[in-house]
Amino acid sequence: MYASGKYSSRGPALIPRMKTKHRIYYITLFSVVLLGLIATGMFQFWPHSIESAADWTLDKRSVHDAPLVHLPVSSPIPERGDLSCRMHTCFDVYRCGYNPKNRIKVYIYPLQKFVDELGVPISSTGLSREYNDLLSAISDSDFYTDDVTRACLFIPSIDVLNQNSLRIRETAQALAMLPRWDKGMNHLLFNMLPGGPPDYNTALDVPRDRALLAGGGFSTWTYRQGYDVSIPVYSPLSADVELPERQPGPRRFFILSSQTAIHREYRAELERLKEENGEALLLLDKCSNLSQGAASARKRCYKGQVYDYPQILQESSFCVVLRGARLGQAALSDVLQAGCVPVVLADSYILPFSEVLDWKRASVVIPEEKLSEMYTILKSIPHRQVEEMQRQARWFWEAYFSSMKAIGLTTLQIINDRIYPYAARTYEQWNNPPVVKWSSVNSPLFLPLIPPRAPGFTAVVLTYDRVESLFRVITEISKVPSLAKLLVVWNNQNKSPPEESLWPKIGVPLKVVRTKENKLSNRFFPYDEIETEAVLAIDDDIIMLTSDELQFGYEVWREFPDRLVGYPGRLHLWDHEMGKWKYESEWTNEVSMVLTGAAFYHKYFNYLYTYKMPGDIKNWVDAHMNCEDIAMNFLVANITGKAPIKVTPRKKFKCPECTAIDGLSLDQTHMVERSECINKFASVFGTMPLKVVEHRADPVLYKDDFPEKLKSFPNIGSL
Repeated sequence: MYASGKYSSRGPALIPRMKTKHRIYYITLFSVVLLGLIATGMFQFWPHSIESAADWTLDKRSVHDAPLVHLPVSSPIPERGDLSCRMHTCFDVYRCGYNPKNRIKVYIYPLQKFVDELGVPISSTGLSREYNDLLSAISDSDFYTDDVTRACLFIPSIDVLNQNSLRIRETAQALAMLPRWDKGMNHLLFNMLPGGPPDYNTALDVPRDRALLAGGGFSTWTYRQGYDVSIPVYSPLSADVELPERQPGPRRFFILSSQTAIHREYRAELERLKEENGEALLLLDKCSNLSQGAASARKRCYKGQVYDYPQILQESSFCVVLRGARLGQAALSDVLQAGCVPVVLADSYILPFSEVLDWKRASVVIPEEKLSEMYTILKSIPHRQVEEMQRQARWFWEAYFSSMKAIGLTTLQIINDRIYPYAARTYEQWNNPPVVKWSSVNSPLFLPLIPPRAPGFTAVVLTYDRVESLFRVITEISKVPSLAKLLVVWNNQNKSPPEESLWPKIGVPLKVVRTKENKLSNRFFPYDEIETEAVLAIDDDIIMLTSDELQFGYEVWREFPDRLVGYPGRLHLWDHEMGKWKYESEWTNEVSMVLTGAAFYHKYFNYLYTYKMPGDIKNWVDAHMNCEDIAMNFLVANITGKAPIKVTPRKKFKCPECTAIDGLSLDQTHMVERSECINKFASVFGTMPLKVVEHRADPVLYKDDFPEKLKSFPNIGSL
């Protein structure tokens, strides 16, 4: 053969001999090596734990083929449940250990079928579809581990979602038999329908030792704050009915009640409200002329007229969610899905995920005793706020209520945030929809009740050329403990700011922004340098405010972040003789404005002032070099429907160095122009949004005869 000529005389002779003589030997050797590699790989990746060998996979298991476990009558029963449990007393965080991803690991027990000595199951329904979905979602998530030795949290495959289907004693015995139970330490149970007739306890009646409970009907009496997790009652309609998102805005009905099992006293009160307010309120009930079944569950009736449920919920601005036999109601989920603002009347009810969700952004909570005042209360909410709440309600449902997966993973994330607080999700991440206007600036209408103190505030000083006075202001403001940054807005285009070496040395960043035009509106521009939520607008001649006054003003703003919080107050009055509004600066018992020569407000209003101010108000202010503070008061009052808050006794600002030439407020025409501003702005807004109040905020011990060292704010001015 021609090919053989390429090889040496030895090569071709050996090859056929090797094939015939050693073929079986080499094939056998290769097979042994291959099998050894396969065996090594299987040993390497096969679960090493006996418990984890029975991995939890729904696709391969069901309650019908799960191993049978008999419960002896004498099996131990866990304790009822320790109401004093908290994360630091009943949860072993050391199981979680250090995790580079800051994520807890969750182990799901293998599915077993528990029966008593007579063979009767502990549950009449076995594993529900909802619990199937919940466990499947967790097993598919990044939280899941099949290695029991790595687990931080343990979830039984025992379905306790609905207490009605459980045998209480036997279920408790089954929990106690779990291999890692250890008095419930680091175990999590999910329950949506707690209690039973006649008392309907607001927490699961199954004795559970120290186990955490994700419960769907907690009251303030049974909820262990910071330990348990309040979850929603899942609505099956979420999976069966698709409601397209509807744009926020006015709806056909103002208030709608759709629950069918309402206590007769509540229904009587709702019927009275219906009589008073007519078509604005739609009061639905179950349909008596329809046969019972799945179809009738999706219908509601009013005087023979049939409505599709839950579709009808999208036709109302507000939807009533009243307590039933249980505090938690699936109707809450239906209402949120419809983008209807829930009006919750269930005293002591812990709203779902309230540990992280700010419910005042998406709901109205009214005490049950004030049901008769519901219509009046809801009518007082500004239209724009209602639209924001409708939008937020729908987003809450999509993010946290829409499926058992959403409910389960939200619960685990809350627990995860407790264990790894330094990596926890922020308030904004929990409560802000993914798309937020204006570069993630948040509306102060829906901030937490008390924003955190840590970020502090940014002082924005508007100045022209009063350098000496400016430096004194900077020095005084720098003494305020909560000052985070000081921003000087240099409004003089003909003169450069002083050299850097001449500026006061302070302990916080000091930035100077040069403007292109001399406009009063420059003080309210949304500068990128403003990183805090709180802003202190202050003039360059306000040297009389003490650090105690400024710190106290900031503390008040933290409690009312949607308000203007300032010092000297002013009032608008109607002049009956002239038939128009006038500006009043004399000392009175009422306040409707505060001067922004020194006032705290949320930076969100800088965006509204700059980009959303109605009509030509901003240009009018810049042209007249006056009334930017009145314009801001109009804007905030129009958005919030609330009055400003005056703090401390000061009635006016005194500037010893200022003269009638450089002091704008001393101009003889000043009061006339200010009155013109009010009438101009009221005309543009089409209404008078300013609200009048008769109170101010002072420190608690301000006038008390106590030693100064006992007062938090001893140095408060009197004028």
